Amino acid sequence: MRREIAIVVFPGFQLLDAAGPVAVFEMAERFRPGSYSISVLAPEGGVIRSSSGVCLAAEPMASKQYDTVIVSGGNLAQVEEHQAGIVAWLGCDAWRRAAGVCSGAFFLAEAGLLNERRATTHWGAADRFRLRYPKVKLDADRMFIRDGNLWTSAGISAGIDLALALVEDDLGPGIARRTAQQLVVHQRRHGGQSQYSSLVDQGGKTGRFGELIHWMRTRLSEPMTIERLAERAAMSPRHFTRAFTAEIGATPAKVVEGLRLEAARVAVETSHVHLDHIAASTGFGDSSRMRRAFVRALGMSPQSLRRSATG
Repeated sequence: MRREIAIVVFPGFQLLDAAGPVAVFEMAERFRPGSYSISVLAPEGGVIRSSSGVCLAAEPMASKQYDTVIVSGGNLAQVEEHQAGIVAWLGCDAWRRAAGVCSGAFFLAEAGLLNERRATTHWGAADRFRLRYPKVKLDADRMFIRDGNLWTSAGISAGIDLALALVEDDLGPGIARRTAQQLVVHQRRHGGQSQYSSLVDQGGKTGRFGELIHWMRTRLSEPMTIERLAERAAMSPRHFTRAFTAEIGATPAKVVEGLRLEAARVAVETSHVHLDHIAASTGFGDSSRMRRAFVRALGMSPQSLRRSATG
């Protein structure tokens, strides 16, 4: 069964929002010939210039039926300027499932498709999204979210993760895993993974908590109370909590669990160490608590993740 994939762009679109998913479907097609046909669309077609200046040739939007429509994102001013034509076309139901990468979620929301649905977008656009689309159940702490036949993802590179998830939904985990490996994506990120991880890695917007994050990573098995973290940062607990949350975009407790979850996930996927030992070494204490964290964040148990990684 060949699935028609439409990548929707507009003047000023973010190139990787479009090119990332295109590369994923292209590679999956190599492993399962006859699975995908890819088209780039724009309201009136033609040569469409991205925010980087690189252009893509697009076909005009038509009444043709597509299996999957993926709307790229871009600068919010450009998104709003070019919403009308794309939103009208989305409302024609010329697709089986639709996805928005990064601020591409604004197009789906403007069309009313995300009302009362769970969705995500780039963390930097979350406040504006909430104000503009209060009926959408926005969760800006997710790499990507699926709600029925609608998918949304965080910023830019998360479009690759979303496309890999679409391939897995179509062709199974084996093809998705081979596609990720061929693209040299070291670890395919799951939808439940926090999109704040890049800010965590750099220690916040200004980097002021970089040393503290490194210190936390090396002591995941130890207690990580607010008082201990604040003392390490030479701040009062109250001031530390406010400053840390403003820098990272997530509370200290959420970051601690995220660091533990990521360390445990890597250990589960890349080793045969017993789950109880992994839980103890990453600060979860026991495998039951770790399992609950995995299911809540990743949508699967450690056992299922290990089977998926090695199957």
